[in-house]
Amino acid sequence: MKQLKHWQDPVNALLGVWVVLSPWALGFQDMTTAMANAVIIGLALIAASLGAMIVPRAWEEWTEGILGLWLVISPWALQFSAQRDAMLAAVISGIVILALALWTLLTDKDYNNWTHGAAH
Repeated sequence: MKQLKHWQDPVNALLGVWVVLSPWALGFQDMTTAMANAVIIGLALIAASLGAMIVPRAWEEWTEGILGLWLVISPWALQFSAQRDAMLAAVISGIVILALALWTLLTDKDYNNWTHGAAH
């Protein structure tokens, strides 16, 4: 059995499950835009996290980071920022997801060449 390379990936997968379920857990399932955003982004995060666990590549971490960033800005981009529960769920989840992805990118010696330039 292959050993897990980054503990952050299963955590992001669980956060993806949380994001998918958050409309029903927090009661904003009737807000179509916020609910659809949570389900689509949550499923994409689960897929990227599972991919990162099976075949670790930097692009999967970048994908997780972009999904986290989208969650942070989505309440304003999709105009559901006035819905407090939906907005907080997206922003807080997004910050944690983004932080975990960046942590992996910055601490994995195979991934962090982008921070030091490509000419080594």
